[in-house]
This record gives sequence, structure tokens and C-alpha cells, in this order.
Amino acid sequence: MSSFHLVSLGCAKNLVDSEVMLGLLQEKGWQLTEDPAAADVLIVNTCGFIQPAVEEAIAVILEMASYKEDNPGKYLVVTGCLVQRYLSELSKDLPEVDLFVGTEGVGEIAELLQTLLDGKQTEKSYCPERFLMDASFPRILSTPFFRSSVKITEGCNNRCTYCMIPSIRGDLRSREIDDIVRELQHLEASGVKEISLIAQDLTAYGNDLDNQTNLIALLSRILKGTDFPWLRLMYLYPSGVKDELCELMQSEERILPYMDIPFQHVSDSILRNMHRRYGYGDLCNFIERVRTAVPDIALRTTMMVGFPGETEEDIQQMERFLKQYRIDHVGVFSYTNEEGARSEFFANQCPEGVKQERMERILALQAEISKEILQKYIGQTVPVLVEGLSRETDLLLEGRTVYQAPDIDGCVYINDGIANPGDIVQVRITEAQIYDLVGGIVKEA
Repeated sequence: MSSFHLVSLGCAKNLVDSEVMLGLLQEKGWQLTEDPAAADVLIVNTCGFIQPAVEEAIAVILEMASYKEDNPGKYLVVTGCLVQRYLSELSKDLPEVDLFVGTEGVGEIAELLQTLLDGKQTEKSYCPERFLMDASFPRILSTPFFRSSVKITEGCNNRCTYCMIPSIRGDLRSREIDDIVRELQHLEASGVKEISLIAQDLTAYGNDLDNQTNLIALLSRILKGTDFPWLRLMYLYPSGVKDELCELMQSEERILPYMDIPFQHVSDSILRNMHRRYGYGDLCNFIERVRTAVPDIALRTTMMVGFPGETEEDIQQMERFLKQYRIDHVGVFSYTNEEGARSEFFANQCPEGVKQERMERILALQAEISKEILQKYIGQTVPVLVEGLSRETDLLLEGRTVYQAPDIDGCVYINDGIANPGDIVQVRITEAQIYDLVGGIVKEA
């Protein structure tokens, strides 16, 4: 029996691809090993979205290549976005790699690896036509058994000037509603309780299909066809969130009061140069509209600082916006020039030192805001999905409220009571930190 070791880098969408590869390989009799030294084939599923991700991927590839020094019989396979974006350069710069597989080769990974082992691989790279997974593909979850992400689209039709996703992943391709529901039913039967629906832009779902296929229609079918207690919406485009979605979220408690909506900036001129289809006023109206429809909603967004042409006034406007609207969760990152992106050639590029200073300012401001926001939960009893023992100490349990997404937001430390991973329990919050909450399980009467 041949064995493999898999390292998955990047976002939740990439992780789904890795889980499909896990499923396909195990279905063909391959054995997964956690020890790279023991594996016949080493696989690195890469991210290539931004420069820091590229650098991380290269470092991991070289680390995996080091295991071949003592065992030349091992094979090293690199898959994913980095390959799709930089194939010609990688082939020259990384001779240690035996096979490069693009993002669209996920469904054929078992056959590709077997061909490699049999010595019949004649080409060092494989980047086929566009691929869209469906429910027939096996998946082996790498997340805890009680939560999973489900990818409902591939690619993107937005053309943000800083983003390489369309050139890497292609144009928007939506899965059929029936197919998505079949996958969800399979996950539910395996014990999953929390589903995060993911896409490059959830609100664009179905735009490439018929007029009856859209996010509202999908959610309605999911509600009818499954019993997941927690359905979470990740990566929505601000101008794509319609009143109908807010009304459905308010009326269906299984759709969690949580939205991940990347604003990227608030300055009209910067948003225009980013080719985002909204402005400052639209964002203000959006927040007010959503919070009126779903009063307890938690909003998460990302802000990019240091985009070409950004001024001190633009950053001060972002600070005023955050102080006024008090977003629950804000990720902040600095702009990097991406080879091939239109913004690479924009005038008035910001110096690295300026980017760093602005990022630190926004992060510090948001830390204070987050700390103040979390105070409102003290004294409340909220449902918490238990993840297991705390990563900080075995003396505490750790979980998340509906207002906290896995892996990116804070958590709830449970200091009183007993529960198992995957349990949804009522926790009375007694303490709030900068990003995390603390409380004890309330025993049911």
C-alpha cells in the first residue's frame, strides 16, 4: 500500500480541495501518514494569492524536499494556486519537485500519483481545463467532525484590480442546487453540525446559471433538505446583499446572524481604483440596513491599507468609519504588488514603512473597539459550539458562539461544566477579553 503526506496551505476553499484529494486517494487505497519521512509521496497544496502566501508555500516545498535527500525514492508533488499562477517559473526554480498539478487537476490526483509511481509520468506538469467539484467526489474532513466548509462556486467574475483569483481560478462557475444539497446531506449524516458556505463571492452564486438559481433559492432548499443547527455565510460582496437575504436570516435562526463581508476600504477614490462596485455611502447604508433587519448580527470584514494612491486622509476616514460603525471583527493587511495585477502599475505606490505604520494603527484601533464590543456579552447566556480542550490549557474547554467563525475570530473559554466536542451548550458569559469570552455552562433545568 502506497502512502502519502499532505500539507494544505491557504484558505478554506483550498482546504476543501485538499479534502477532496484525501478522499480520492484513500478511495484508491492510498494510506495517509502524518510523518513526511514515512511517506512515499509528499504533497503540498499551495496558495498563491498574495506574496506572503507565495513565500510560505516555497518554504514548505523546500522543507518537504529535504526529506528526499535521505530517500531519493520519494516523490514530491506540488498542487494548487501557486502552480496555476507560476508554473513556468516553478519548473525552472524547483527541480526537486517531481510533478506540478494546477488547481483544476484535483479530481485526477489518484491517477496522476499512480502514474508517477509506475514511472510512466512523461510530463512534469499537469494543468487541465477548468474543474468544478460535485457531490460525487469523496471528501475526508480535516476539520473537526462537527464542522465543515462547503464550496458552492469556483472562480470569480469580479475584476478587482489587485486580485489574481480570476486568472488563477477562472470565471464564476456555480454548482447546481441539488448537487450542493446532496453533499450537505452526506455531511449531516456524518455528524456535522456547523456548515460554512464559502465562495469567492457568495452573493454571485447562480449568476452563471438560470434566473431561479441564486443564494436565496439555495438557502431555502438547504433549510428544507437538512437539519443543520448552524449555517454560516462567508465571503459576501457588499453590494450583493439584498433585503431578501436579511429577512431570511432574521426569520430562520439556523442561518446564523453573522456575515463575512470584505469591504477592503472605505475611501471612494480607493474603492474606485480597486474596481469595487460601491462607495463610502453604500457601506454606511449597508451596515444600517443590515443591523436594522438583524439587530444581533455580527459583521466581519477586511481592510487593505497602503493601496496605491492612498493618502493620510483616506486612513483617517477609515478610522472614523470604524469608530462610528464598530464592526465586530476586522482583519487588516497591507497591500502588496502582485505580478500580473493591474494595480501593479498604478502610480503613487505607498512606501513599505507607511503601509506598516497604517496597518498597526488600524489594528490597534480595532483591538480597542473589539474589547468594548465584547463587554455587551457579559451576563448573557449564549449557545456555544464546543471545540474541545482549550489550546491554552487542558483545564479549560474551548468553543465558539454564533458570532465567532472558526479559525479566524475569537473563542469562548469554558471554565465551568462538562461537555464533549461537537456539543452545543448554553454558556453564561462572565468575562470579556480583547477578542475572547469566558464563561461557564448553564445546566439545563
